[in-house]
Amino acid sequence: MAILVTGATANIGRMVVDHLLGMGAHEIRALTNNPRKAALPAGVEVAEGYLRRVETLPAAFEGVESVYLAPTPDTVVEVLKLARDAGVRHVVDLSGEPEGWWGDVTRAVEASGLPWTHLWPADFMENSTMWAEQIRRTGAVREPYPDTASAPIAMDDIARVAATALLGDGHVGKAYSLGGPEKLTRTELVRQLGVALGREIPFLHVSPEETVEALTPTMGDTAAWYVDTVLRGFTENPVLPTGSVEEITGRPGTTFAEWAAAHTADFA
Repeated sequence: MAILVTGATANIGRMVVDHLLGMGAHEIRALTNNPRKAALPAGVEVAEGYLRRVETLPAAFEGVESVYLAPTPDTVVEVLKLARDAGVRHVVDLSGEPEGWWGDVTRAVEASGLPWTHLWPADFMENSTMWAEQIRRTGAVREPYPDTASAPIAMDDIARVAATALLGDGHVGKAYSLGGPEKLTRTELVRQLGVALGREIPFLHVSPEETVEALTPTMGDTAAWYVDTVLRGFTENPVLPTGSVEEITGRPGTTFAEWAAAHTADFA
């Protein structure tokens, strides 16, 4: 029986495919909207389809036992019905706490009647690339909450947990809060990024409005939402390290310093 990885050419989904292969999985099917550009590894079956075009999915679910489900709240109920009708026995979903941003996905998965494993990640280390444009242009980072802290996690660690849950026993019915190994303030994140880049990057304490202006060239209309919802949320409800990546996979989670050292090209 196959494992279906949805969003297989998106960041986390692609990493899930790689980790499944590295763990010796066979019969991996990768769902992608553009098979001709997917460039997936040999031995991976490519299925054309998209979670937001439900009519493209029935064939992708045929013969599938387990699914990595990328979050698409607008179609998740229909997608899960197709999965259930096809005989899927386990869904590992990227989602969030029921009352949070991706809570619709969590509630839909549980309502579907399918056995599930929830992955509830903290903010991604990759989100720091939103600073890249202003670092290149001005050499500094502008934000309103210098002391607010979180425990960011690398996308690759989320993917490794997903692959472990898809292949291993004992994960059904578990909701995993996935934080990185360290609690870091925004100023510390910028400092460590500067160390990786070999130069000091000043953190400029500015108003929320100025932060939106600085982020808009990169984030567009989502900049205001990010500042008002995500950054303010870190201030009101800081995310703490969980140790869950190591507990689930047997390997320590990636530190931000390690991630930054491996991604300097993203900021060059």
